[in-house]
Amino acid sequence: MRKKVIILIPFFLFFYNCNKSNKENTSLKPTKDSLSIYLSSQQNIKISLQDKLKNNRKAFLILKLQGNNLKNRVDLLKVAKNFKLLNQNTEFLKSINYLIEISLLAKDTSSIAKSYNALANHYIDTGKIDSSYVYFVKAEKFFFKTKDSLNLGKNYLEKAYVQVNIGDFSGCEQSSSLSLRYLSKFKDYSKEYFAYNFIAISSNELKNYSNAIIYHKKALNVASTKNLNSVNHYKSVTLNNLGVVYQNLNNHKEAILNFNLALKDENLFIDNPELYTKLYDNLAYSMFKLNRKSEAYKLFIKTYKIADSLNLSTGVINKIHLSEYFSQNKDTIKAIFYSKNALQQAKKLNSSGDVLAALKQLSLIDKKKSSLYYSDYIKLNDSIQQAERITKEKFARIAYETDEIIQEKSNLEEKNRNLLYIFVVSFIVVVLLFVVRAQRARTRELLYKQAQQKANEDIYNLMMSQQAIIDESRNKEKKRLAQDLHDGVLGRMFGLRLNLDSLNHNNDEESIKRRFELLNELKTIEQDIREISHDLNREKQVLINNFVSIVHNLLEEQKSSHDANLIYTIDTSVDWDKVSNNIKINMYRILQEGLQNINKYANAKTITVEVKGDKENVYLKIQDDGVGFDVNRKSKGIGMQNMISRTNDCQGIIDITSKKDHGTKIVITLPIETKQQLITEET
Repeated sequence: MRKKVIILIPFFLFFYNCNKSNKENTSLKPTKDSLSIYLSSQQNIKISLQDKLKNNRKAFLILKLQGNNLKNRVDLLKVAKNFKLLNQNTEFLKSINYLIEISLLAKDTSSIAKSYNALANHYIDTGKIDSSYVYFVKAEKFFFKTKDSLNLGKNYLEKAYVQVNIGDFSGCEQSSSLSLRYLSKFKDYSKEYFAYNFIAISSNELKNYSNAIIYHKKALNVASTKNLNSVNHYKSVTLNNLGVVYQNLNNHKEAILNFNLALKDENLFIDNPELYTKLYDNLAYSMFKLNRKSEAYKLFIKTYKIADSLNLSTGVINKIHLSEYFSQNKDTIKAIFYSKNALQQAKKLNSSGDVLAALKQLSLIDKKKSSLYYSDYIKLNDSIQQAERITKEKFARIAYETDEIIQEKSNLEEKNRNLLYIFVVSFIVVVLLFVVRAQRARTRELLYKQAQQKANEDIYNLMMSQQAIIDESRNKEKKRLAQDLHDGVLGRMFGLRLNLDSLNHNNDEESIKRRFELLNELKTIEQDIREISHDLNREKQVLINNFVSIVHNLLEEQKSSHDANLIYTIDTSVDWDKVSNNIKINMYRILQEGLQNINKYANAKTITVEVKGDKENVYLKIQDDGVGFDVNRKSKGIGMQNMISRTNDCQGIIDITSKKDHGTKIVITLPIETKQQLITEET
């Protein structure tokens, strides 16, 4: 008959509540709304559980308000574990699920893994083994990504605990071995002990007894040499488990040796009565098998009394052993009594393995109801095997689906990365194409402006050439007139004066008076003609420069062609030779456009034009007293747009002031020297 192996109950308490040993004895009473005080108060044994719960709730609220950062996520895990230690499962789930949510948002792999691990431990504590296994598998994947050997090793060990309890002994061996690999460098002997113990238990269940003995001895060595016995009695547990392996090998002498060594452990009965009674029952059973019946009976009865008085679960196996004992001694009544008592207790404890053992014993000793008990045994055994098979398949499916989900997630992340790369590359290409196109358009625009500027200069030069021809013809005509006046009229007048001078021979008073009058008149005419001759031979100041002359002609034409009174002034002190042809032609066109706009739309009575300059700029002001317009309109006429465009081309400033029924004033400032834009043709 299979003997039940003791699995360490303190395993979970060790891993989940490891920080309980670090209690602080200092009195720390929260005096302000401080996160650090709320968190540290959990370690103070002088603070009541109710106050600790209040402080932990305050800490949780503060952390939710402070935002999603690494430090807050670390503190949130502490808060969640504190809720668990305070037996507040609802608040634990609320805080740990919130931590998982923000950790996923932040892609904090380490916090995700630790949160899943804490959740898995919670589900073990609440008896939801399948949920626990799911989260251990999830945590394992994330710990593996972070290369966190310590937490990955712990997670494998906790996963092994689940596997050994559901009967997945091969999986337990594998997880325990992986745990040893990752934890070996950390010298954590308690975890090393548990890993050896799990491998040994799994090997025993898989009937690999030699391997079970090897690993139980390794666990025993760690417990003995690293001083792990303490209140948990690790050494006694391992000696009991090792004795059970020897029982399975029918080596009861070696089994008895291990059971007796375990029973030498002081305080074992006080600290762990369950283990104490199990050891005595196993010792009695091995003695019974060696036919040491009297010694065996005393130990069976001692175990029975202790287990019955303390209502221990070990009483079930003890009663089955007593049934075997009385059956061999031909006391069928007592044998059936103890077997039935064991069956009732096993059903009460809902221990299917013990129920199965009790039914098997009853089917062997109760001849009248043997078939009934055996039928129940077969049904229960089949249902247990089916349940174990379903459980194993379920957990295998969980592991597979978890791997599949993680693989799908990994594939999806890779696809998303690829899509992101494609998008970024496409975006860069589009931006480059746009930049190249914009640069080409800008280059074409600059080339066009350069061509326009050259055309303007050609137009200006042509106008200057035409004006020069006109001026030359005018000068020739002036010289001809001057010569005609000087050589013709003046000569004749000079002859007339001479003839009149002959009157001087007449000495009568009237002749003399008349002669002097004529002579004075002739002198006046002569002086006037001489002045005209001199004026015709020198340029008027306003026509000294060709540009000034062109502007002058434009303004004179405006005066003669339109009704509005035109008042203009041109600053003749400006050295127009220093002003570039581009500036002059644009200034001329702006003036021309401005006058044309006034003539078309302004209905003005008076127009004022001023052309002046200084060392750096030339200025053009055009003002009228016409109907005006709204300068804030988004859309302006083509003429006004042309004036603005020409000003901008010359890197100048245009100021337009106008108001309805109050006329318009346009002031344009153009620099004498402009920075030329260099255009390089693209190759």
